[in-house]
Amino acid sequence: MPRPPNYEFQEWWNQQRDKNHDLLQDNDAFLTVQIRSPTSDPTVGKEVRSRSARQISWIYLLKFQQIANSLAWITNSFIFLLRTANRRIHSSESAPSDSPHSKLYRVIKFFLFLVILLLCFELLAFFKGWHFSPPSVGSAELMVELLYAKWLQIRADYLAPPLQSLANMCIVLFLIQSVDRVLLVLGCAWIKLRRLKPTATAVGDVEGGNVEDYPMVLLQIPMCNEREVYAQSIASVCIQDWPRERMLVQILDDSDELEVQLLIKAEVQKWQQRGVRILYRHRLIRTGYKAGNLKSAMGCDYVKDYEFVAIFDADFQPAADFLKKTIPYFKGNDDLALVQTRWTFVNKDENLLTRLQNINLAFHFEVEQQVNGVFINFFGFNGTAGVWRIKALEDCGGWLERTTVEDMDIAVRAHLCGWKFIYLNDVKCYCELPESYEAYKKQQYRWHSGPMQLFRLCFVDILRSKVSWTKKANLIFLFFLLRKLVLPFYSFTLFCIILPLTMFIPEAELPAWVVSYVPGIMSVLSILPAPRSFPFIVPYLLFENTMSVTKFNAMISGLFRLGSSYEWIVTKKLGRSSEADLVAFAEKESDPLIETTTSSLHRSNSESGIDELSKLEGTKKTGIRTRNRLYRMELALAFILLTASVRSLLSAQGIHFYFLLFQGITFLIVGLDLIGEQVS
Repeated sequence: MPRPPNYEFQEWWNQQRDKNHDLLQDNDAFLTVQIRSPTSDPTVGKEVRSRSARQISWIYLLKFQQIANSLAWITNSFIFLLRTANRRIHSSESAPSDSPHSKLYRVIKFFLFLVILLLCFELLAFFKGWHFSPPSVGSAELMVELLYAKWLQIRADYLAPPLQSLANMCIVLFLIQSVDRVLLVLGCAWIKLRRLKPTATAVGDVEGGNVEDYPMVLLQIPMCNEREVYAQSIASVCIQDWPRERMLVQILDDSDELEVQLLIKAEVQKWQQRGVRILYRHRLIRTGYKAGNLKSAMGCDYVKDYEFVAIFDADFQPAADFLKKTIPYFKGNDDLALVQTRWTFVNKDENLLTRLQNINLAFHFEVEQQVNGVFINFFGFNGTAGVWRIKALEDCGGWLERTTVEDMDIAVRAHLCGWKFIYLNDVKCYCELPESYEAYKKQQYRWHSGPMQLFRLCFVDILRSKVSWTKKANLIFLFFLLRKLVLPFYSFTLFCIILPLTMFIPEAELPAWVVSYVPGIMSVLSILPAPRSFPFIVPYLLFENTMSVTKFNAMISGLFRLGSSYEWIVTKKLGRSSEADLVAFAEKESDPLIETTTSSLHRSNSESGIDELSKLEGTKKTGIRTRNRLYRMELALAFILLTASVRSLLSAQGIHFYFLLFQGITFLIVGLDLIGEQVS
């Protein structure tokens, strides 16, 4: 049925249409008069034109004011940026590898000036069209054209050949190191396939009811100003499922802060009252750093009553059954010196920096340590989460203070004396990763300068030792040269120096497979032990190249005794490995003894003053603002790579451009301290 017509709406619509029609007629009449007789009233035209002129002048004045304000804002922002950068640089304590007096930093600054000058020259040549028809020395008419022709001749005859030779040498080293990494991955796959792992010959001997069957074990925790993590490390060691009369805990404190000393003493006294045999030792002078601390502790008279010593850094939390899972491997193996366990990290997902560190360390423990332990029976001691036979320590000379990698030093000397090592990949010890780039950079500087110090000192001892030539070759060529010297050398030289130079000297070429394909394959292999980290494979590749400048500088400093290569800086920890993590881990275990000790630990939190310390730290964190730093070398290399990427556009080099662009952006992000936590 059709709807009835709406007469009210129709009437309203007709009225509105009549009004609009009358209005349009008036407008048409007005427009007609204006168009047909624009000069009918001269005064009106002048007034309209004068108003238009004034409006235009006001518009231009307003635009000029906006432009002036924009320029003033840009100028003020640039000045503020320079002042902020200058303040950050001068107000921050420079890292050992980032000192303004660093020789490497001076070389990088000169290199930056050179590439910027070359880029300006190449841009001028591009706009002149000389890239398409290069001028010769004889046909050059202008002075600039003559200079460009001379530059083409010099770079083709004198600069390209040595650069190409250096690039070829680095490519060979890159391929050798890549083959070594592939063999390590294949060895790890063989271990997984064949299920090869060390076996304890007498596991049941230490689980019987006779206390005398348990060997005497010394547990050491060296620390220095470890305010954030001392409590849980002491607690996790004191609750070991081991007869208390058969173990002794040594707290080796090198702290120079009185408040920290008092807190650690109070924590030790609390555990003494619970019947734990624990001692507090403090050195007034921190000579020899960690090596001097351990050497001093091993010099005590009562150490001769103990057979084994377990060492834990201040941020490590061994499980309650750590000793029961490691000590049995010594039974029946009189030539076994060390049992090393794997690290696992409580804060590996805290930020991008910790995720990238986890990839690196997962490959180190899952692949390198395990393969070397199974096939070579030697690997570098990681300095913590390991158990030593005290007789082996004494036999190889004990702890020495000659390097900043005392753990690697004593492992090499024990290996040269004929002792064997075992690595347990299934036994994990919780610890913490550095969350700020500053802390990570200082840690990596020490880890890469120390091996070169040690290589200088023990090279002759390796040649004179009585071990087989295969073990000598493994120590010299694989352990030291390939993995500690060649890797940082070619990584920095190839991707941070040679690649940018080939953009300005195109006669020397770097193949695309060297720039992208082989590094991509190596990154995939490196990330296999941490499969959850596959989304971070590209940031991992770029960040590893970024860290190459720190590792290269540390390697050179340690090899030639430059700068502060013998300085030990304690890695800053934030206390992420809290007691809650320890309790949560222990509750997963089925051992009732572990649950009992864990519950007693949980009840004793308020008694030991940890709650008060947590409140104090909370107020400090809320009251202190974090700040970024600027890292000179990273920023200089960022500008070098970005400048080279602009030059690569002129040559239409696709893969090289993208690599230089993203690598330059990564250097820029790291140089501005935009990765990880900021320093407080």
